[in-house]
Amino acid sequence: MITRMVQVGLTAVAALLITVQLGSAAYAWGTGASSTWQEEFDISRCNLVTTGRNPYFVLEPGVQLVYEGGDAKLQITVLDETKVVNGVRTRVVEEKEWKDGKLHEIAKNYFAMCEQTKDVLYFGEDVDFYEDGKVVKHDGSWLAGNGNRPGLMMAGEPKVKMKYYQELAPGVAMDRAEIVSLDETCQTPAGTFSSCMKVKETSAIDVTASEHKYYAPAIGLVRDEALRLTRYTSARVDAVEPSSGKR
Repeated sequence: MITRMVQVGLTAVAALLITVQLGSAAYAWGTGASSTWQEEFDISRCNLVTTGRNPYFVLEPGVQLVYEGGDAKLQITVLDETKVVNGVRTRVVEEKEWKDGKLHEIAKNYFAMCEQTKDVLYFGEDVDFYEDGKVVKHDGSWLAGNGNRPGLMMAGEPKVKMKYYQELAPGVAMDRAEIVSLDETCQTPAGTFSSCMKVKETSAIDVTASEHKYYAPAIGLVRDEALRLTRYTSARVDAVEPSSGKR
């Protein structure tokens, strides 16, 4: 997934997940916290499209976000490219990561948006890890189908305390997210963003892994632990500008 957590070891996962359907949303939540992680998203009711945007995720070809922090650099680009995964046409989002100035990883992530709810569903990724310019492994790669299922990358109507799986590939990738806040202020080299969503990500495989990500309205990911947004290119001229910074 985008800026994946390192997954170490395998932990058996056995949980009874309760899904309550409310209205037309692909997920459902009451007013209080849930102790379970949503893993059903009623995708069969969706008209899945490869281009669109919800409040915190822009799935439009040409969008590019660049982050830097410490010895790392990350570049995320929404490509003018699609891929059919398990019978669904998805949009390809490329992620490139450098460490100490050297290419470390290239991943192609596959997303589709539910036209009715604006939920962004995650259908898997192909991952290449590099050493000295050569591909050495593909850890973390998975695709929906053959026992794997699409996860929810970004809810169309996010609410505090939502808890859901982003990846559903047992034994390979089981990342999950919990929405902590919707009113954070994020300062980055690209500008200061208000009304940001704070998300805590964990893994059902590596129970020690945990990180926080911050998403700005109409922009997307602006902070991932030490990584901060340094540059943002929009596919549309009417994208919301940060209060200061560069484009």
